[in-house]
Amino acid sequence: MLALTNGKIWTGDAACPFAESVIIDGNRIAAVGGPAPPGARVIDLRGRLATPGFIDNHTHFIDGGMRLSRVQLRDAASPEELARRIGDHEGAWITGGGWDHTIWSPPSLPTRRLVDGADRPVFVSRLDMHMSLANSAALRLAGITRETQDPPGGTIVRDAAGEPTGILKDAAQALVSRVIPPATLEERVAAARAALAEAARFGVTALCDMSGDDAYEDARAYEELGDELTARIILFTPILSTPPTNARKGFADGSLGSATAAFFEPYADDPGNCGLLMPSMTDGRMKAAVEAGRGQLIAIHAIGDRANDEVLKIFESMPRGRRYRIEHAQHLNPALIERFADAEVIASMQPYHAVDDGRWMEPKIGPQRARWAYAFRALLDAGVTVTFGSDWTVAPLDPLLGVYAAVTRGVTVSEALRCYTANNAYAMFREHEIGRIVPGMLADIVVLSRDLFTIAPETIGEVKVDFTIFDGKTIYERSH
Repeated sequence: MLALTNGKIWTGDAACPFAESVIIDGNRIAAVGGPAPPGARVIDLRGRLATPGFIDNHTHFIDGGMRLSRVQLRDAASPEELARRIGDHEGAWITGGGWDHTIWSPPSLPTRRLVDGADRPVFVSRLDMHMSLANSAALRLAGITRETQDPPGGTIVRDAAGEPTGILKDAAQALVSRVIPPATLEERVAAARAALAEAARFGVTALCDMSGDDAYEDARAYEELGDELTARIILFTPILSTPPTNARKGFADGSLGSATAAFFEPYADDPGNCGLLMPSMTDGRMKAAVEAGRGQLIAIHAIGDRANDEVLKIFESMPRGRRYRIEHAQHLNPALIERFADAEVIASMQPYHAVDDGRWMEPKIGPQRARWAYAFRALLDAGVTVTFGSDWTVAPLDPLLGVYAAVTRGVTVSEALRCYTANNAYAMFREHEIGRIVPGMLADIVVLSRDLFTIAPETIGEVKVDFTIFDGKTIYERSH
């Protein structure tokens, strides 16, 4: 048996929100409160805060593990720095990325000429993964020329002469990604191990992997790991692909940073552009897939207000109680929020986007629409089930950064923790197994270096995970 004593246990249980100890027998919570049983191994919390293990509602998990060894561009502060890092990186293809042109001065999109100095094909994504930069070598291998038509749901950005600049948005990215040699099973397994180590370091003991087109190959990697898995993983597959699985994800639009999120009104900085609504939203395929998905977890990505409106129309036409999710639910308005509540739709949100996207949101969509972005407080007040996660690698995996982003924007610490634990368990149909520290539940627990309930909200992002317990076993302990 294992006993965590002399601490502050936030249980997530409304009937008994706090305790001083928790007793674990095997992989289950045996008791909350009380002394350690004779012979139990004891972890003295020394007043530290323990919570249920964090659950991440939205990751690109194996891809995240792969990107740990690929070129890192998130903090490349200039086009020249981006080009230098790419030139220094090894590999037959240079992939990865995470670049963000909005931090450059001026904040202009890069072009293929910036990275044509590399002697290999380059294909690196923007941090939101809805836009990528290809060099000329990659464009040649993909057969992209000035005559290539934009694919449905995607854009090949062109210069004044009509030549591709190297920037590909949303579905257009597949023109290059399909010619990149696929990762082997061994590489996927190694990436999964690396990602699981990151998850343990940040206290993530369960997650949703929005794997995309590689879902079936990623499933093989998870099967290969078997008992080595140190997180409870639900793998979402593309909703329009076959064969169907138990968890499926679709796309209604693109992203704000790529100016492909679908709005009713044009972008403030691009008056001719209202974004991209995916063809499956208007040709009936998405609705048909949702109708066919009885008994499945259904999640649809929607960023802009029009995209959220269109997804809600589909969900509103379906029976209640199926726990449908809108991923991101990023740009709303009061009427849309009321419809979330009425239709019992889960808002699957990633609060750290309010920090990164929030830096340049208002110039893109104006102050009125920006006012209703990342509406955590309004959704919670309306009675909507809100869940939190990271969208890793779009944003950092660390849940405490998400808690910081939410709490500094009007969410209480208890609400933020619930959105990262019990609410996510509910959205995964696992509320009777994980997400709370109560007798009988699986023993997934995180011990934090500081008490989130007593420190200043702006310091929450500095808190570290000291212990991660998964299935009753300590899988991470921070060295001091």
